[in-house]
Amino acid sequence: MSNRAKALHSSENPLHEALAVSPLVITLLIVAGIFILIAIAYINHMLESSKLEKARLKADLIDRTRRNRSVSDNLPGQLMTPALKLLLSRLELQASDRLLALDKANSELRTRIAELREQVNKNELITIGNPVQPINTEARAKEVRFILENLHSQISRAAQDGLLQANEAKHWNKEIQNMLCLLHIDFFNNLGQQALQKGQPGQARLAFERGVQYLRKQPEPAKYQAQLAQLENHLNRANAMVLETSKPAENEVNQLTEGLKDLDDEDSWKKKSF
Repeated sequence: MSNRAKALHSSENPLHEALAVSPLVITLLIVAGIFILIAIAYINHMLESSKLEKARLKADLIDRTRRNRSVSDNLPGQLMTPALKLLLSRLELQASDRLLALDKANSELRTRIAELREQVNKNELITIGNPVQPINTEARAKEVRFILENLHSQISRAAQDGLLQANEAKHWNKEIQNMLCLLHIDFFNNLGQQALQKGQPGQARLAFERGVQYLRKQPEPAKYQAQLAQLENHLNRANAMVLETSKPAENEVNQLTEGLKDLDDEDSWKKKSF
């Protein structure tokens, strides 16, 4: 073979090798491209999921702080205690601290956290600014009952999240039952007193009677002996007033009866005389 032929043959080999390798390279490039697309899609999915989870957690924490603050601010003063005020401040502070980690630029939240921390550090000397609110209408009684239901929901959620021990949550559930009972006592008592002031002893008797029946149905009626005795005294007083107001009608009937009797006696005398 001549030198020229050898040179031509050697120059064609790289071209053949390049053409032979090209399909493999193309396949690898396609696989790499698909892998990169899958990786990008997965990363985007993870970022989107993380973003959604962060938004969900933030909304949940905002809702919990709002609910705790609502109970703390709106529960009537006759039902609020230092221990309960401290508990609500603790729960709101815990949720607020977690919320601040998601919303670090929230200056209003930082101010609220400082207030809560100051309140919690007072322990049993915590400030209670809740005014005593008379519960004298059915609408107001339902509002307070809704507040107590909200409190029960927050305590149950805190127990599920491990923020409250099971024994502590059980204790507060009993306290809520007690507050619910005190709510009914206050409502029936005020309702009866209002009826007495309006000169409606029948309506007052009905209100006091409902209060007495409610207390007698409680699982621990002995716990409310003082309130039961007070409602029973009011009930007896209302009964006496109802009987007193019914006397004129009875007197009128008695007078009519006596008049009819006199008339019968007169008719009998006339008959005998005739």
